[in-house]
Amino acid sequence: MSTAIYPGSFDPITLGHLNIIRRASKIFDKVVVCVMVNSSKTPMFSLEERVELIKRVVKRFPNVEVDTSSILLAEYVKRHEGAVLVKGLRAVSDFESEFQMAIINKKLNPDLETVFLTSSEKYTYISSSVVKEMAKYGADLRELVPSEILKDVIERSKTYKR
Repeated sequence: MSTAIYPGSFDPITLGHLNIIRRASKIFDKVVVCVMVNSSKTPMFSLEERVELIKRVVKRFPNVEVDTSSILLAEYVKRHEGAVLVKGLRAVSDFESEFQMAIINKKLNPDLETVFLTSSEKYTYISSSVVKEMAKYGADLRELVPSEILKDVIERSKTYKR
């Protein structure tokens, strides 16, 4: 069985993330969306809230599950024998940083492979940071976040302080 791990902070999950998940779910038997702890970011949603939001969005995909991790990604992947990492790329700048991380992860876990999926053209400008910034100003988020969590993002943005 082929397994892909799709890591990220997903704060919040965007339509761009969902596009990568949908496409990965067609390629791999199982996709694990792993919500990672990023100590350099102040999250809008708690880890538990992000997991719940993602579960709500991905329930349409029977081969997708959601997990969390606060350990090094290369170590986390070892728990899923034979799994590969899936990383989405929006722009050349993403490739540079993700390529560097793939090399580091390979050094830490020589069996680890990383697969890059390029973003669909209509999602190249979407990031969680953009969503949070747009939400702060009351912009229309319908083309940025999944409809299942739109209300949650709008409500949280009213009280979110970076």
